[in-house]
Amino acid sequence: MALLKILRYPDPRLHKIAKPVTEFGTERLRKLVADMADTMYDAPGVGLAATQVDVHERVIVIDVSETHDQLIVFINPEITWASEDKQVYDEGCLSVPGIYDGVERPAKVKVRAYDVEGKEFTVDADGLLAVCIQHEMDHLMGKVFVEYLSPLKRNRIKAKLQKEERGMEREAARAGGRR
Repeated sequence: MALLKILRYPDPRLHKIAKPVTEFGTERLRKLVADMADTMYDAPGVGLAATQVDVHERVIVIDVSETHDQLIVFINPEITWASEDKQVYDEGCLSVPGIYDGVERPAKVKVRAYDVEGKEFTVDADGLLAVCIQHEMDHLMGKVFVEYLSPLKRNRIKAKLQKEERGMEREAARAGGRR
């Protein structure tokens, strides 16, 4: 399988709204899911939305297990119920490396989705799984977790990541010139 390039905030492609998957059981969909899982595990992370790898389809992979062997694939996920009680969880994101901050979300959710073959299933989630599902579903709607933070924090994060990106580009250019 291939590792995919993860878009970094504030890349505008992270704000595209993903379209529903209409063809299930295809080799293309299986490969996308496998490549997304490999990318997530390699990063390392606990969730990845297709939007983050510049594929604007409603596909999410999640594995919150300690052993990294309980992959859940959500295609066309939909939250059908969310608890009124909320929890604040320190979230991070593979598209916003090195940044963590508290985000308040419903403590429990019920999600309906499809697997790669198009079989419908539901998941009742709480704790880290509930947070991860909501976080990744935000990506499908073009929203990054830092958008829950104050404008001041968001602007500082954006400036920090843009500075890091320029530094990496300069380093790559220097390395390319040494051939």
